[in-house]
Amino acid sequence: MGIKTFNPYTPSRRNMTSSDFAEITKASPEKALCTSLSKNAGRNNQGKITVRHRGGGNRRKYRNIDFKRRKDGIEATVIGIEYDPNRTANIALICYADGEKAYILAPEGLTDGMKVMNGSDAEVRVGNCLPLSEIPVGAQVHNIELYPGKGGQMVRSAGNSAQLMAKEGKYATLRLPSGEMRMVPIICRASIGVVGNGDHSLINIGKAGRKRHMGIRPTVRGSVMNPNDHPHGGGEGKAPVGRSGPCTPWGKPALGLKTRKKKKASNKLIVRRRDGRAIK
Repeated sequence: MGIKTFNPYTPSRRNMTSSDFAEITKASPEKALCTSLSKNAGRNNQGKITVRHRGGGNRRKYRNIDFKRRKDGIEATVIGIEYDPNRTANIALICYADGEKAYILAPEGLTDGMKVMNGSDAEVRVGNCLPLSEIPVGAQVHNIELYPGKGGQMVRSAGNSAQLMAKEGKYATLRLPSGEMRMVPIICRASIGVVGNGDHSLINIGKAGRKRHMGIRPTVRGSVMNPNDHPHGGGEGKAPVGRSGPCTPWGKPALGLKTRKKKKASNKLIVRRRDGRAIK
């Protein structure tokens, strides 16, 4: 994938960039694999805003992605690579030999006409899905299961991959994109390769309106509010936070506060945290 730039015929166009969509080979989605998405603008079932700065945005259909890859031993052909508005990665439409179609995450190098397969008998090849026990040490993988049969939960965004570092007993050790070293049950599945659309992180939005099309509303800084609206507000001119650390509008600690439970059960599976510290 490449990055497309624009002639600066307006100020917002000057720095705006977008994908050139060179990998995309199929324009319209498969209707049978799409579901309607209802908008809630960050509100819960009581109508209260639980996630701020959400609302509006373009209408989207949800593409049902096969994260489980449970159709074993049947070869599938890649029909096309599609854009998915619900994620950073591109998706691939595949058709199994028995005629069933499915969407999978499109790894780097997967193109139309290529064959993919699931199961322990599959080759170690880009796009194939195998148990970690059948994948050689050192391989790059994505769409990794945390619990056998639940479907891939880790390493699913554009340009990401994890590396299989070791296999010992019932567990395989993976180095995740964050740098964290983590053990996963060796019977869990993972797909071979690096998630495609790696240049996604280089795209410059360019203007506020484009962010609104994504369903994201403006964020106002607390420091420019009045003190009755935000703990950071008030003061003459630019004033510091005035507290031991930054806060939310409701006075709770923000920016850097660790919310992970100290005694979380899965801590024993983390060999090394992403900050380089070993778990005690």
